[in-house]
This record gives sequence, C-alpha cells and structure tokens, in this order.
Amino acid sequence: MKSLAALRLVAATHAIAICLQPVVAGVYLNGSGGALRIHEPVGMAVATIAIVQLLVATIWWRSGGRLAAPLVSLLVLIGESVQIGMGYSRDLALHIPLGITLVGAVVAFAFWTRRQQQVTA
Repeated sequence: MKSLAALRLVAATHAIAICLQPVVAGVYLNGSGGALRIHEPVGMAVATIAIVQLLVATIWWRSGGRLAAPLVSLLVLIGESVQIGMGYSRDLALHIPLGITLVGAVVAFAFWTRRQQQVTA
C-alpha cells in the first residue's frame, strides 16, 4: 500500500507551502506591495493542499493507519479556513498568532508522518 507514502508527500508539500507564507508576509511588511498579491493565492493553495491531506490521511487511516492523521488534518483545515477569513477581514491580532500555530502544527505533522510505519495486510 502506498497511502502512507502519499500522505508523507502531501504533508511535506503542505509544510513547504505554509512555511512560504510568513516569508511572503515579511516581504510585504518590508515594503513590497506585490508580495501581498502572492500571499493570497499561496494561502488558497495551502488550504487546497490541506483538503488533499485530509483525504489522503483518511485513506491511510481506513487502510490500517492511525486515526490521529485525519483528525489533525481536519483541525488544520478548519484552522486554515479561519486563517483565510481573518486575513480577508484584516484581523491581524488573530491572523498572525493563528498563522504561527498552523505553521508549527503542519511542520510537526509532516515530521510525525515520517515516524509512522505502513501497516501491511
């Protein structure tokens, strides 16, 4: 079964994409207005990757993996949805700390997937 390998790939892609967000935000805060035009589509891509991660995590769980994978993926997707809303409403008092939390959670999840073993049936 290749579901764990797929989950690892999606989780790593998710981690890379979400780590790009604070970099782009920092470039924007440093005076580049164009960076904000990049921040939005990357944020949407991050949320799309989160949906794919939830689907792959569910497949892995249903094939004998751990329930924690889809549960964490669902929580991250919910958090990213709130994050997008806070970004559009310019509520930076929540947007920034939630973003930091999400980066940590997504990176930790990607490392967690590397420690998991594929269940063979």
